Amino acid sequence: MQLLELTLASVCFAAGGVFMKWSAGVTRPGPAAAFFGLFLAGAALQALAMRETDLGVAYIFVLGLEAVLASVFSAFLFEERWPAERIVAVVLIVAGIILLRRS
Repeated sequence: MQLLELTLASVCFAAGGVFMKWSAGVTRPGPAAAFFGLFLAGAALQALAMRETDLGVAYIFVLGLEAVLASVFSAFLFEERWPAERIVAVVLIVAGIILLRRS
């Protein structure tokens, strides 16, 4: 159950980042409300998962998966470039998440 909560928290945080960008510096009410709501939901899900998960593992898992998802969203939604260094960095993040889950 904790893995699902941590994954959903990461999705909420990454999606919240998309709406943060769309809010244009919190000047557009709809996207601003969505990003605040998604960040709140992400924090609540992460807090629930941390009841029975190590803080370090849970926190790094959420941050790592959020970074990967935000990178994917940035490429597809905002057409940001993906140089080789960024791809290598994302692969390293995923490898780190896998190692953490196994420890």
